[in-house]
Amino acid sequence: MPFNLQRDATAPGIVLPHGGPTGQTLDAFNRTAEALTSRGYVYIAPNVRGSTGYGMAFQKANYQDLGGGDLQDEVYAAKFLAATGYVNEKKIGIYGGSYGGYMAMIAIGKTPDVWAAAVELFGITDWLTEQAHESPELQQYDQSILGDPVKDRKVYEDASPIKYFQNAKAPLLVLQGENDIRDPKEEADQVVDTLRKYGKTVDAHYYPGEGHGFAKRENQVDSLARSIA
Repeated sequence: MPFNLQRDATAPGIVLPHGGPTGQTLDAFNRTAEALTSRGYVYIAPNVRGSTGYGMAFQKANYQDLGGGDLQDEVYAAKFLAATGYVNEKKIGIYGGSYGGYMAMIAIGKTPDVWAAAVELFGITDWLTEQAHESPELQQYDQSILGDPVKDRKVYEDASPIKYFQNAKAPLLVLQGENDIRDPKEEADQVVDTLRKYGKTVDAHYYPGEGHGFAKRENQVDSLARSIA
């Protein structure tokens, strides 16, 4: 939370989903959170179902349900922000990279009335095209959560943000490394093309030479500046 914040339900809030989904947000320094709170944002970084660190049953609670119960956990994180009395429920955004970027995209499509803005960094737009373009070990990882892409094709389709983009209301910023082999550039191209086709507000910036996460300090600073803007 920002220092000395007034409890008058006017502050903007941000939900920060982590990557993975088999990962977790730890109690540690986070430059994104620091950049946001220093500019007046209240943020929450929930470890939603599918996260590690809470036992295997919790970790497997999102099996074949990506963008389902885990998204509802992100929504309830937004509701929690509003319930604190500090945050305006109409001024809550969602920001994430990789699986967090996926969550940001499916959030604005499946729960469009919750979010005022969204930023996604190198996320997954369509699980089927992701399977077609990513490396073999990552294909296996996705299949361990979603099932077989042939037999369980509907699971992949229902879990893909691209299916819901026509419902989006919040403006979306897309930030993508051009040399990403984990979540390839094709995923970013799809979200931009699809949202523009539907007449939605979307902006994108591509970083030459960057992969899954931005290694160059100037690109880290630039991505934060664009996100805050």
